Amino acid sequence: MARAIERIEQDIAALKEAIRAIAVELQSAYASYLDTLGIAVRKQLILASYHLCTHGYPEKFLYLSLNQRQQLQQGIRKLGQVGAEQLLVCIKNEEVGRDEGDEGNQGDEGDEVETSSSSSGLMDTSNSQTLSADTSNPIELAKWQQNLEEVTQEILKKLSHDANLLLQKAGVLPKKLPEPILAAAAAAASEASGEVMPGPPNLLNLVIEIENEQQSEDSRLTQIMAINLRLGEIEFADVKLSSERRQIRNILVQLNKLGREYQKKHRERAIAEAEAAWRASWFE
Repeated sequence: MARAIERIEQDIAALKEAIRAIAVELQSAYASYLDTLGIAVRKQLILASYHLCTHGYPEKFLYLSLNQRQQLQQGIRKLGQVGAEQLLVCIKNEEVGRDEGDEGNQGDEGDEVETSSSSSGLMDTSNSQTLSADTSNPIELAKWQQNLEEVTQEILKKLSHDANLLLQKAGVLPKKLPEPILAAAAAAASEASGEVMPGPPNLLNLVIEIENEQQSEDSRLTQIMAINLRLGEIEFADVKLSSERRQIRNILVQLNKLGREYQKKHRERAIAEAEAAWRASWFE
């Protein structure tokens, strides 16, 4: 029985080594993916803003002065830059665990262009986490990966929200559009974030009811176009990004296979140790 336990321990040790290698590979793949995603996000944010200003609200955009248009465009570029930086922070953050926050990651300071709340930090990434260098637990690795995906989605959601606020402040989006509507636009279709939606990418068309200020009982339906950055659409439009996503999926397939074997071996060890303990304590 002791030899059987020893063999199981050797198998577990080999699995841990393989999982460590997977952890390194997965972190490297995500570092490259998030770097590429940051570049793609900046591009797609600009394209979505362009379509919104030229096809969604061309009259409102034409009403702006040249300086106002340039300020809006500069603000959109700045938002994209901050968003890309926040995505990199996800993988570089040294805090471990969802409840251990840091006080950094506040974005660029002293920016002359007003970008709504983004100038003080687009997204609090204190919930992101990194793995220790000797990570060999597949459950810990899977939780890290899931958390990283969640933080990435939150960054895109916040970026969409702040871009809509910027467009509203510039006078392109309706001034009377309630804040909850802007928040809803950024969060809409989150349950199907991996799907590609029909129509212009990363834009959302809403039909809302707005009350008349003079006649409180009178209201009208208004169609609103808003920015809604979606990971599936961003990946679909970028060959390199979609390729890196496939690489991550392939690594996760390997991790799942090792994880199942890891759990199986731990179960076998527990059974073998229990059997040995039974025999050691049994007396006629």
